[in-house]
Amino acid sequence: MNKPISANQEFQSDFLSVSEARIAISDLIRKTQELAKLKGAIDTIPLKESLGRIVAKDILSPIDVPANDNSAMDGFAFNSKELDANQDQIDLRTRGTIYAGQTDAPSAQAGECIKVMTGAMMPPNCDTVVPQEFTQSSSEGMITFAKGAVRPGENRRLRGEDLQAGKAAIQQGRILRAADIGLAASLGISKLMVYKKVKVAILSSGDELCSTEEQLQAGKIYDSNRFSLYALLDRLGFEIIDCGIVRDTPEELRKAFTSASQKADVIISSGGVSVGEADFTKQIMDELGEVGFWKIAMRPGRPMAFGSLKPISPKTTPTVFFGLPGNPVAVMVTFYQFVRNALLQLNGAVNPEIPLVSVQSAEAIRKKSGRTEFQRGVLFRDQEGKLLVKTTGSQGAGILRSMSEADCFIILHHDQGNIAPGDWVDVEIFDGLL
Repeated sequence: MNKPISANQEFQSDFLSVSEARIAISDLIRKTQELAKLKGAIDTIPLKESLGRIVAKDILSPIDVPANDNSAMDGFAFNSKELDANQDQIDLRTRGTIYAGQTDAPSAQAGECIKVMTGAMMPPNCDTVVPQEFTQSSSEGMITFAKGAVRPGENRRLRGEDLQAGKAAIQQGRILRAADIGLAASLGISKLMVYKKVKVAILSSGDELCSTEEQLQAGKIYDSNRFSLYALLDRLGFEIIDCGIVRDTPEELRKAFTSASQKADVIISSGGVSVGEADFTKQIMDELGEVGFWKIAMRPGRPMAFGSLKPISPKTTPTVFFGLPGNPVAVMVTFYQFVRNALLQLNGAVNPEIPLVSVQSAEAIRKKSGRTEFQRGVLFRDQEGKLLVKTTGSQGAGILRSMSEADCFIILHHDQGNIAPGDWVDVEIFDGLL
């Protein structure tokens, strides 16, 4: 157990690094997954409803793709033996035309070619296509092209070149994107086997919180964290159970955690995980399960809890627990950096990490070595078209506006120091194209 944080210290040697915390979370998720067998719960759903779901079983191609040798472009198909002639120019007579979808293609004999359209089956005895724009035609049905315009076998797509029947088109554990759904449709697949959605309960802890339907009273603040978490989870496609606002008393927290654990696979709370006198989460978690209260060498989001609640009965399974900080930005940062990947892993996803992109900083950024910082950033192009990134300004953990204005995290790694204009930094882009 970590020692209490003193008032005059910030990041010490007993703080976990971000990478250490991720490894610890991944290890516990793996053990929980094995115990709960959550990956064994499978739905079979229509293809149109599968966006964002996680593939439960390799999707095998029932056909070869393409189903036949075909032309990669509009042109003229012929036998590559015609290129063996000791001359600089090839002259061929056009015998016929075949369009995509036709199956009755004529055969090309010596000195002949067949006009083909993109996607058309390769005619018998043909293995090469010369693009139409490389040829000259005459009124007598002859075409002429330079011998070096095409190589043997060029511009022909082979049967099964993209996918062979029986091979995996989409692998187990993949989070389905629009392109994956189109690929499945191209194989004639109308239903997919996906993992059932993990159920996630969310709650906010704090006597100062009030709902958006209430009149704001002195000393109170509106609860934004639950709405941020709801939206983050909804976009990832999880089943959400909103447990509302819970007051800062051991009795209320105990009741809320117990109730949530009976309904959900995962509980996410915000607030109540620091060292304040009214932060009872640790006490209740010690009663109901096992939790690691971590001081993480990061900004924002230093205090975070992770663990599990004991099964309510022998027939139930442990409930994963995340105790996030109370500051609105810290909630979203810790969700992105720890909770998102853990939930996707728990739901059966393989390699759910968000890729990093290196971009030059447009400004100086102050940074202390020995911690990881997640600054809110905006990507833009300068007058020369170079992609740059700048911060949104003030980076306080309570400034939720900075998350609304940002389109990426600027990730300043553990051992990095101050950033000068022009230095390369890693960024994590919030939105993808597909």
